[in-house]
Amino acid sequence: MDFELSEEQRMVQQSVREFVRAEVAPRAHQYDEEARFPEEQIKGLAELGLLGMIIPEEWGGAGFDAVAYAVALEEIARADASVCVIVGVTNSVCCYPIFSFGTEEQKRKYLVPLARGETLGAFCLSEPQAGSDATNLRTKAVRDGDHYIINGTKSWVTSGGRADTYIVMAVTGNEGGKNRVTTFIVEGDTPGLTVSSIEHKMGQRASQTAEMSFADVRVPAANVLGGEGQGLRVAFNSLDHGRVGIGALSTGIAQGALDEATKYAKERQAFGQPIAEFQAIQFKLADMATQTDAARLLTLRAASLKDRNDKRTGYYAAMAKLYASETANRVCADAVQIHGGNGYSRDYPVERMYRDARVTTIYEGTSEIQHIVISREILKG
Repeated sequence: MDFELSEEQRMVQQSVREFVRAEVAPRAHQYDEEARFPEEQIKGLAELGLLGMIIPEEWGGAGFDAVAYAVALEEIARADASVCVIVGVTNSVCCYPIFSFGTEEQKRKYLVPLARGETLGAFCLSEPQAGSDATNLRTKAVRDGDHYIINGTKSWVTSGGRADTYIVMAVTGNEGGKNRVTTFIVEGDTPGLTVSSIEHKMGQRASQTAEMSFADVRVPAANVLGGEGQGLRVAFNSLDHGRVGIGALSTGIAQGALDEATKYAKERQAFGQPIAEFQAIQFKLADMATQTDAARLLTLRAASLKDRNDKRTGYYAAMAKLYASETANRVCADAVQIHGGNGYSRDYPVERMYRDARVTTIYEGTSEIQHIVISREILKG
């Protein structure tokens, strides 16, 4: 089994690392404090081809494989998870479903500008009463000639109010007592689509998260993605890919916290020597490094399976997302502990990383949902 990155994957890793160190890391604290959307950083990452990483060049993308995608996201999150989640959402749950299920016209009209970084994408599945239970959607789309009229509310929309293209799931009927869900591509400037509220979050504050209101939003029937009634298929397929991204993001947060804790342990003096000389600190660092690398390897395995179109991708993506997100929380907590009182201060990056890590066990499927996905596959044999 080859654990080495290819030359192309290493080049992606290095170019992203250099950009992030120069343009993202120095501004992460300020943008978090101000809850400021990182427009210039996103523009720079778009110029590197990172908003369409997994999309073939013929559709405006960079044509990277899933392993390179995971490597790039880890490097971004190592400095700022807010920037990473914006990039990840556009790639995995906006570009990817259009690429996988879109018509030629939909790809030309929406995928190409998304992949080139000319537009930004968002994903609208969750609702106030439907988070993990995606079958309980209440947003409805009613056919009206050559259009559908959408009414409802979507919650926790990353880049809501900032995005140009929204992937939206809505109920279009009922069959056998179950809702028939359809996916739509909705343009951000469509009349009736508005921001109800901006979420004031614990972490990842530079990433704008909004509640979106749909009031008689008219969408052409040509914007149905994947066929009427196929909405949950589109959603779950996208989330399988998205979980690889969250695994990479979580690993990046953990690596960033480990970097900071190691640096601090070498500099901080106690009892006449650096605290890195104490076995209690050394053991913490060893555990943090081991857990972070295990998260990385799980994530890269899921990405590698994705590249091979292996049917086990969803199973291993759930494992990667579960373990990496829980690891990010543990490693960041230990990084704060190593910093002592300073770890509780906003003057040190680990405080932000600790807050940023918390949501990783919640979005794109909670840890509890990942346990269900994994256990079902085990029991199916």
